[in-house]
Amino acid sequence: MWRRTVSTLACASALLSPARRAAPARRAAVRMAADAPKKILVLGGDGFCGWPCAVHMSDKGHDVTIVDNLSRRDIDTELGCDSLTPISHPEVRIAAWKELTGKTIDFVNLDVAQEYDRLAALIADVRPDSIVHFAEQRAAPYSQKGPKEKRYTVDNNVCGTNNLLTAVVEADCCAHIVHLGTMGVYGYGTSGGEIPEGYIDVILPGGREQKILHPAYPGSVYHTTKCLDALLFQFYAKNDGVRVTDLHQGIVWGTNTALTAMDDRLTNRFDYDGDYGTVLNRFLMQAALGVPMTVYGTGGQTRAFIHISDTCKCVEIAINNPPAEGAMPEIFNQVAETRRVRDIAEIISKNTGVEARFLANPRQEAAENELDVANRKFRALGFEPTKLNDALFEEVQSVTQKFKDRCIATKILPASFWNKKRAQEVAEDGDARSSIKLPDEVVAPKAVTSR
Repeated sequence: MWRRTVSTLACASALLSPARRAAPARRAAVRMAADAPKKILVLGGDGFCGWPCAVHMSDKGHDVTIVDNLSRRDIDTELGCDSLTPISHPEVRIAAWKELTGKTIDFVNLDVAQEYDRLAALIADVRPDSIVHFAEQRAAPYSQKGPKEKRYTVDNNVCGTNNLLTAVVEADCCAHIVHLGTMGVYGYGTSGGEIPEGYIDVILPGGREQKILHPAYPGSVYHTTKCLDALLFQFYAKNDGVRVTDLHQGIVWGTNTALTAMDDRLTNRFDYDGDYGTVLNRFLMQAALGVPMTVYGTGGQTRAFIHISDTCKCVEIAINNPPAEGAMPEIFNQVAETRRVRDIAEIISKNTGVEARFLANPRQEAAENELDVANRKFRALGFEPTKLNDALFEEVQSVTQKFKDRCIATKILPASFWNKKRAQEVAEDGDARSSIKLPDEVVAPKAVTSR
């Protein structure tokens, strides 16, 4: 999560410039016991996934440093839509964490995509055992919003990843990089079978057997950057022996973990708007307002889901099980289950009495798809997924009910379109959109305060 102005020229230069010198001989990687304290950098540690993971790893006894330039908060201001939950400044959060637990989390305000020299100096100084990489613009709709957002997403995400990999090589610290990727790299067309964990075995002409990355089929500029990340990981692992674990995560839902729920100052962010609100959280927000849930297209899109608490557990498992130096990047499918969007809307409708309304789809995607995902590697390492259930729905509903007066209801409708055709179809669907009556008491925009 980094500053918004990165030059495309600088990005291209960072990706294409030749190495300044021969890669140094690197010391052998040290595999640490799962319970041994580690030095961990959490890049993007102020975000929706980054903050709960940072406190989770600190709670496990690790030495955690958050690196973030607060650009996600800047995007709140840009979109005129703050987190539904009031979120404290990072310095307030980490002070509260120390007060409650006696544990220290450090914070460095740094732009991974722009401030390479500061990043390299930090890694060389801290010499982390693990680096958790959340520092990317994470919303597919936002990445499709317009030329500025498309360019920013590529510049920020790809340059940031390349800067991180370069800095790790130059520091010669053998840090294990754990990257939060996305299931969207596989695409969401009907695959005709189970999606494996990252790699597939193929037979090349002449009968040659080869293991290759699963073919990429991204559905947005955001998803495309994650595909480019995978190629960078593959290269640096092969060329420099960098150890990388890439977590292909499903859609995250929920708000707090047990740790972030300890105190209001630790509260995690909750996005409900059409750009950053994930589908389940968005539906629950609409239900709290008594507004029909906005299902795109037929609602036949099947997606993978995971609760925010499980995200933290999976990152911990990945940190404790790094690949060997020189090995291909490890890839896990970080999912708990798959569900159709309209089925989720039906579950919420039964619980709340709020109906679903089907709108023209602003996305360029298949109207219906199947999704069969393998996650045997995580399960073999002890991951027990949290499934969608009424108790957790109630937890999220309690958040939406408590803070619904902070909601700007006009922001729940889609505001980003994948292409001109989709924008036109949505415009022609005016009757369906106009039938969604927003509650008068929350229609007026509320000021977004900077923190």
